[in-house]
Amino acid sequence: MTNRANSSPPGDKPVPPAPPPPPPWRRWLVPLGIALTMVLLFSPSLNGMSAEALSYSDFLDAVDAGQVATVSITTDGVIDGERPDGTLFTSRLPVAAGDEGLLARLEDNGVEVEGAGPQTSLLSILISFLPILIFVGVFIWLGRRAQAGVAGQIGGFGRSRARVIDAERPETRFDDVAGYAGVKREITEVVDYLRAPDRYTRAGARGPRGVLMVGPPGTGKTLIARAVAGEASVPFLAVTGSAFVELFVGVGASRVRDLFADARKRAPAIIFVDEIDAIGQRRSSGGVVSNDEREQTLNQLLAEMDGFEEVQGVVVLAATNRPETLDPALLRPGRFDRQVTVPLPTQAERAEILAVHARGKQLAPDVDLGVVARGTPGFTGADLANLVNEAAIVAVRATREVIAQDDFEEARDRIILGRREGSNVLLPSEKRAVAIHESGHALVAAYSDHADPVAKVTILPSGMALGVTQQLPVDERHLYSESYMRDSLAVRMGGRAAELIVLGEGSTGAANDLSTATDLATRMVREFGLSPALGPVGYSSGSPMFLGTEEVRSRQYSEATQREVDREVARLLREAEQRAVDLLTTNRRALDELAELLLLHETVDGEDVYRVAGRDAPKGGQAVTVTG
Repeated sequence: MTNRANSSPPGDKPVPPAPPPPPPWRRWLVPLGIALTMVLLFSPSLNGMSAEALSYSDFLDAVDAGQVATVSITTDGVIDGERPDGTLFTSRLPVAAGDEGLLARLEDNGVEVEGAGPQTSLLSILISFLPILIFVGVFIWLGRRAQAGVAGQIGGFGRSRARVIDAERPETRFDDVAGYAGVKREITEVVDYLRAPDRYTRAGARGPRGVLMVGPPGTGKTLIARAVAGEASVPFLAVTGSAFVELFVGVGASRVRDLFADARKRAPAIIFVDEIDAIGQRRSSGGVVSNDEREQTLNQLLAEMDGFEEVQGVVVLAATNRPETLDPALLRPGRFDRQVTVPLPTQAERAEILAVHARGKQLAPDVDLGVVARGTPGFTGADLANLVNEAAIVAVRATREVIAQDDFEEARDRIILGRREGSNVLLPSEKRAVAIHESGHALVAAYSDHADPVAKVTILPSGMALGVTQQLPVDERHLYSESYMRDSLAVRMGGRAAELIVLGEGSTGAANDLSTATDLATRMVREFGLSPALGPVGYSSGSPMFLGTEEVRSRQYSEATQREVDREVARLLREAEQRAVDLLTTNRRALDELAELLLLHETVDGEDVYRVAGRDAPKGGQAVTVTG
């Protein structure tokens, strides 16, 4: 492998050398100036010939006594004299009062008189101008600092803000990334190609230009990139997509050029762009350009990855959770050759992730991370890390240093449902209504053959929910049948059906149930083709929406089709509600018994629910479906 860190590719302009640092003596200029000023100020007291100060009356007495040899009188009234023994003295003539007989008096006593102009000296001049000199010096110094700062900022606008990881590697390794064997294999091949490109060249293989990691937030895309930086023996340049966004037009494109120029000098090297959707969004197809700066940045990125000038030895890793917004030109082969999906972890991967985050923590013997993993379907790696941390906090709150299984259960409920309130926040009538509502959910699930088994029912308020019915799957599903979805609709409508049967009217407690049921029924009709009226026609967006919201755009069908969709959704919900009413009416005794059991204990296990329903409890894992 040839090291080209110090060479420049053909056609590139040489990078100008950095300006030399200032000489070390410049830092001593200010202290030296202060010291010199102090010496000048106090120099009269250092010469050892200080003059004695006399009042004018004492001066006249000394003249009359013959103790004055010579005097020098200035025009401003300052008298400097010398005694016969050589000692000096000074006095001041009262100019305002006047003394016309002073000269005659001095002559009578044999004093030699000299005249002088105003008393001035270099020292007095320096002292008088010292404040002005200090002010001017400080002003010049601040001006130079400001000029250097602005010049540095202007020169740095177009420079890349990538963090270069070369000599110091992060501590994260692939062993710290649990699960995702396929993703790590894809990334490892890229790193292996950069380490030993000759092996691939001999086989006629060309190394990938880029690898795009897509997936829901929190699945570990950035963590995998940190592991690549820790494992790779090549320079790793990390930057975020927002680092290219700037107020001035052309700065983003300049930073892209600077980033790839730096990577070429260090080749072989890896560039990691986190949240690439910040600069990689689709370019506008209309006549109005919404953001010319962002599009220029994207165009420069496209040209650098696969343009007229071929890039050798540089691989781009990128991560995003919005792949549907990326420009098609960015996703084509030759730029991002591989698109790796980082999905939600499976049950086995969740157990491995929990084991990684549990390192260094004291776990009780009853803790089974496999059971915890079964109870957390849909959790990302970030969610699982938060779960372990919350369990540790629960243990500390109980004045313990060892984390128990119940701590994980309480932490999971805290994450899913929110903070649990005391049971006394509900009025007696509200508490009974909640018990009836949750009993309806639980019994409809118990009597439905395709529904997830019931794990726990509680009427203790948690977060926004006044009560909760938790269901758990026997196995982790990846495919859902129509029977399962119809049973799920009936379970969601079970709470409202129980209120209608026992209380004779509905309440606001079914608001969330109706919302989730309507969403499921809409997808059954519009996307899954499960409506006889519309037939096998799907109107889905067709692209992954990892952020959970559909792209805002015009519908792909007419208003007549929308009316038919609305009618079919309403029909499915009415049928689900009628089925729940029929089940609970037939088993009214079980409904009343379970409601009373909830009022007595506030929390009931799934085994008690099936015992009241007169059915055998299925064998399953931990809670997944939550119905309020």
